[in-house]
Amino acid sequence: MLGLVKHLILFNYTIMNVAKLFNQKSYEKVEHIVRRHWITFVPVVIFLIMLAILPIGVYFLIANSLNTFLQNEVYFAAGVLLGSIYYLSVTLFFYTSFVEFHLDLWIVTNDRLLDIEQKTLFARTISEVDLFQVQDITSEVHGIFPSIFNYGNIILQTAGAVPKFTFRSVANPNKLREVILNLAAEDKKYHEKQHSQPLSQPQSQPQPQV
Repeated sequence: MLGLVKHLILFNYTIMNVAKLFNQKSYEKVEHIVRRHWITFVPVVIFLIMLAILPIGVYFLIANSLNTFLQNEVYFAAGVLLGSIYYLSVTLFFYTSFVEFHLDLWIVTNDRLLDIEQKTLFARTISEVDLFQVQDITSEVHGIFPSIFNYGNIILQTAGAVPKFTFRSVANPNKLREVILNLAAEDKKYHEKQHSQPLSQPQSQPQPQV
């Protein structure tokens, strides 16, 4: 049992460690790690609470009918087994949903943007774009709850392999948009400076004397 707990702890650390999700360059500095706003996870929590109290509510509704049924040891053991499987499934559902929420993120560095999409517990896709390839950035906030809690989307148009880069339901989208604009401008200046430097001229060979 202790070995199983150790393996679960190690698995949890490995899957939840953001530093292991991408290869950071030697000169690269992580500026921001952005996740969806916490309010977007509230419906999952509410649904989980409903699933947790559902069997209890059903039991109290039909408790009188179940008294005779539960007095039988075999039926009682089967009910406990089914209840355990049910709550284990609910716990697994919550854990999977939380991992997808926690690891579905965007990483902003001084060199690039990374979109890490956690699709399932063991599947994810990672796409990236260099900051100097960012052409246009738009932030949008639509709806009552996004306006109250100040979260929304950031849409980037790029000249890279990923033409459209979207930050979904992130907090303070207008502020984050300004941060990315400033980082992109600095990265563009750096690359323009690198390309504008003249190449070293090859040394001329001495002419042979006749």
